[in-house]
Parts: sequence; structure tokens; C-alpha cells
Amino acid sequence: MQATNTVCLGLYEKALPAQLDWAQRLDIASELGFQFMEISIDEQPERQQRLDWDRQQRLALLNARFDSGIALPSMCLSAHRRYPFGSSDAATRQQARTLMDKALNFAVDIGIRNIQLAGYDVYYESSDRHTRERFMEGMQWAVALAAKAQVMLSVEIMDTPFMNSISKWREFARQIASPWFTVYPDIGNLSAWGNDVAYELEQGIDQITAIHLKDTLPVAPGAAGMFRDVPFGSGCVDFAHTFSVLNRLKYRGPFLLEMWARNDGEDKQHIAQAKHWIEQQMKMGGIAC
Repeated sequence: MQATNTVCLGLYEKALPAQLDWAQRLDIASELGFQFMEISIDEQPERQQRLDWDRQQRLALLNARFDSGIALPSMCLSAHRRYPFGSSDAATRQQARTLMDKALNFAVDIGIRNIQLAGYDVYYESSDRHTRERFMEGMQWAVALAAKAQVMLSVEIMDTPFMNSISKWREFARQIASPWFTVYPDIGNLSAWGNDVAYELEQGIDQITAIHLKDTLPVAPGAAGMFRDVPFGSGCVDFAHTFSVLNRLKYRGPFLLEMWARNDGEDKQHIAQAKHWIEQQMKMGGIAC
């Protein structure tokens, strides 16, 4: 077992080309020295179709997981961006519930313990108090289902104002009041919105189940910010300081390196370089790698 004072670092599925099969993805993660991968169920029908896999398809993923030695403890369920719980359309809200139900069943079969939910009330619609109320209703329903399945639901801090801080997540957490409803901060998103990152982490440290690592460009007057594909070290995130805060707060949960494949034939090299850079920042912050 890994020592408790060393980091558990995982790799986002989308850091690798989509055409790879799971055995290839997991073998690459192992080769690069990661401890786990995070599976993505996003807006693409091909990824959502995974939730309908039959017994043999699920067993194939489990076999690949065991053969590689790489765990699959978490799922990024971003498909709710297309089918949000806060939608004004009843059919869309029902699809949100269907996705959630399928995701929990899939998680139980595969051994996924943590489902990251996108903190959007709506994405392609206008947000208002009604979308917020419907989102809350959806979260209450989802958390009750997750509790029965013994799978954590962790809300990501996002790239829109609705859920762009841990403080905003806490407003929902106080009302839901469940140990199965936690928070999954994205350090890049937290930083881009100009939050006091140390303060925000302190606000949620007792309910942070995992942390996304990526760099971003800040939101500012006349600038919408940039929330993905920003090379590590070229954005606004002060990683060394953030890691020092997390070390002081005794955070011992997993970190997830969030990247997107460039499909230029050198994705492994890009990941290896980013991993090395992040590990250097961790050491500067007092976290052992």
C-alpha cells in the first residue's frame, strides 16, 4: 500500500486519444507512473453508451483494470451539461435522472466510488431562480439514490458563475446535509474566477473528495478567461502555494491531472512532461511524490 504521506495522482481519460481501447489507456497510465484513471461520461453519445454496456463489456473493462494494476475509482459525469437537472424542459430533466441512475449502476459494477457532477444548473439555457430550484431538487433526488448505492457524488467547481467557488457549493451542501454530497474542486477554475484559493480550500477541506489539476487564464473585465488547454505554468494558478495550503490542511485525497489529447502523436510525452512539472510544484509545496 502507498505510504499515507505520498500523493495519489491520477490521469484523466481525455488526456489520451479517444481511439485507444481501455487496455491501452490503462497500460499507458501505468507506464507513466499514475495510480488511477478517471473515466469520462460526457456529452458524446459514444461515451454515454458505456452506461448501457452488457456484462461482457463491463467484465472486459474490469479485466483490463486488473491486468494493468491501475484503479478506476472515479467518473467524470459531465453529460449533465447537455441534460441538466435545472432545465425548464421536463423531458430533459428526466434524461438527467436516467443518466444518473445508469451511472450509479455502472459505478457499482465497475467499482467506481466517486462520481463527479458538473456544477451547472443549466448550460445551454438561461439561469434563474427556477433553474436553481430545479437543480436543488435534482441533487436531493440524486443524493438519496447515491446513498443507497454507497457511491459518493462530488460537485465540481465550474467555469460558469453558478458554481464557481466552494463557498457557493456549501450553500447547497447545508441544505442537502448528506455525507454522500461532497465537493471536487478544480484548482484552475477556482483560480480563474479570482477566488481566494486558500480561503476556499479551508472552507471545504472536510468535504473535499478529490482535486482536479489544470492551469487557466483569469476571468477579467473584457476577458472571458480560458478554462482548458492552458499549458501548465503559463496560466494564473499558483500551484506551489496551493499545494502548500493543502499540505497545511493535511489533505490526503487524490489529485487528478486534467489534460486533453492533442492527437499529434506525442500525447504520452505531453503527459509525462506535465506530470513531472506538477510533481516539482508539489515538492515545492511540501507534498511528497
